[in-house]
Amino acid sequence: MIKIKKLGFSYGDNVVLKDISMELEEGRIYGLLGENGVGKTTLLTLLAGLKDVCEGSIEVDGQTPFDRKPSFLSNIYYLPDEVPAPRRKAIDYASDHGQYWSKFSIDKFSEIMTVFDNDQDQRMDQMSYGQLKKTFISFALACNTKYLFMDEPTNGLDIPSKAQFRKAVSKYTSDESTLLISTHQARDLEAIIDPIIILDRRDVLLNASLDEIAGKLYFDYTSDADPSALYSEMIPGGSIQVLVNKEGVESKVNIEALFNAVLLHKGMIKEMFNK
Repeated sequence: MIKIKKLGFSYGDNVVLKDISMELEEGRIYGLLGENGVGKTTLLTLLAGLKDVCEGSIEVDGQTPFDRKPSFLSNIYYLPDEVPAPRRKAIDYASDHGQYWSKFSIDKFSEIMTVFDNDQDQRMDQMSYGQLKKTFISFALACNTKYLFMDEPTNGLDIPSKAQFRKAVSKYTSDESTLLISTHQARDLEAIIDPIIILDRRDVLLNASLDEIAGKLYFDYTSDADPSALYSEMIPGGSIQVLVNKEGVESKVNIEALFNAVLLHKGMIKEMFNK
């Protein structure tokens, strides 16, 4: 389990995170959402042990990430948004670098590359941006780590590749793995992320499962505007509205509408889900 308590981090005088507390359970695929500049990437690098906290603490299975002990590093993988392209064939890169993770599977890497329609014998510096991204995603999943942190993994992927990504994550992660995926493209990942974390610079506005969200908020697809809606947006054929679910009616969570509703009613949403 990941435990974050009163976390604070600054770049000099620029406070990026302050008083952030939450827990991440095992066997879940978390979607990490937030406006630009709220510290999503910084949080991922702190969890991966690439930076040290300024205040508070992070524990991953009782270990402090910044200690970077081999037992910790072999259990985590962090995939940043931008990764340089080595002048090597993908299969050679995977074979050499995979040895740092005890559960890495070269067969799994090759299989996932096939799912992505990627050529493992192609040099990585000659790949397109999307092909390179899919190669690193394949490698990340093939490491078979307990914790996998991904920063904007669908950036640069075309529509078929985004579907392949969802398929790969669903098929090639174990029930014991914990994934934390930072994204601006909530619609790309709507079918696989649950729970949802919405981060603010000085707060965790929401950390809840889709069932919890649907129990407290009602997502109404209608042509009739409700003045009590927390958020509404025109869509083809009508509108999507987010309302307080007073009657306990079932509905399908729309993550983009949820995100906008939370930003408009930060205090209310936090109080609602912390009761």
